[in-house]
Amino acid sequence: MNHQEKIPKGPIREFVALHLIPRLGAQRIRLLLQFVDHPQDIFRLSRRKLQSIDGIGPKISQNIVTFDNWEKVDHVIAKTRGVGANIITYWEEDYPPLLREIHDPPILLWINGNRKALRNDSVAIVGTRRAGQYGKETAQYFARDLVEEGLTVISGLAYGIDGAAHRETVEAGGCTIAVLGSGIDNIYPSKHKGLAADIVESGGAVISEFPLGTAPDAGNFPVRNRIVSGMSLGTLVAASGIDGGSMITAKLALDQNREVFVVPHPIGTPNAVGCNSLIQRGMGKLVQSVEDVLEEIEVHLQRKDCVQEGDKEHLVKMGWRTRELDELGVRICKALELEINNVDKLAEKLDMKTHELMPKLLELELEGCVRQNAGKGFELI
Repeated sequence: MNHQEKIPKGPIREFVALHLIPRLGAQRIRLLLQFVDHPQDIFRLSRRKLQSIDGIGPKISQNIVTFDNWEKVDHVIAKTRGVGANIITYWEEDYPPLLREIHDPPILLWINGNRKALRNDSVAIVGTRRAGQYGKETAQYFARDLVEEGLTVISGLAYGIDGAAHRETVEAGGCTIAVLGSGIDNIYPSKHKGLAADIVESGGAVISEFPLGTAPDAGNFPVRNRIVSGMSLGTLVAASGIDGGSMITAKLALDQNREVFVVPHPIGTPNAVGCNSLIQRGMGKLVQSVEDVLEEIEVHLQRKDCVQEGDKEHLVKMGWRTRELDELGVRICKALELEINNVDKLAEKLDMKTHELMPKLLELELEGCVRQNAGKGFELI
């Protein structure tokens, strides 16, 4: 039996506790879960049983058997909620499906924003913090076109290429996910706090595998990069020197059997060396348009006409984005993306009266953007 199938949903306390145990780590946690029916049972295993499992030695067995810091577990959960975030475990439905496939997926993800966004078809856009105008414009160009194709853009919230890709996606009305190299409560760089808030407000998400309070130490970013590439169907390198985080991300994507796309740069221009080197060594496909990207990932994309009925709720509902809507129409649709479906709650979110909101909802229904459910609920089509 696949251990993913037998683990019940929502054992957050147990997973946080396992996360806190010194020297245990994600790989050993997944190993232990193969021997139990519920994560609670790990704490009931004897020292002898634990030591009989390959990879679990005397010291780690001792750490598990003697763990009793449940007060700290509850503090972590309460503090997470206090900063407006949530925790998603590897075994929950909203955990990024492609991320499960990599060699070392994180056990926990802290998230601020739309959980459903993590299941979207996504492409990463990465590059140097010291991007020139050409690199930034390239990132914006691809981000905008990826949005038009209904794809989510993933990046790392850094200066330069990351910030340009995130901002353009938000302004184009798309969905974007920022993966942090720090705790979810420690946005880095701090000047991008406003951008992070806009990402969440627009139906995207900010995520991190690092516990609350984690500083943005240099060693965290290469670790973070495996999530950026691991969540994505492909990684696009918009601008890069010969070394740096974006080159690491491209290598990780290849190791994860994902596509790598590379923007060519004129010889002699800043940040040309890394991109041109990837192309020269056959480590990425030279791309000049979004069609070059789609050509490689088309077979993997979710399509409404070929998914099971039960899976449709996980698809990004992009239909309204193709319409010419006024400001209120856009605000309503973005709120519905956040699953604020009840009319009264929707009115409260938009700071309106219910009777003022209903005519616009009916108008959107006639335009084929939303549909009414039983009672006072609406949802996107």
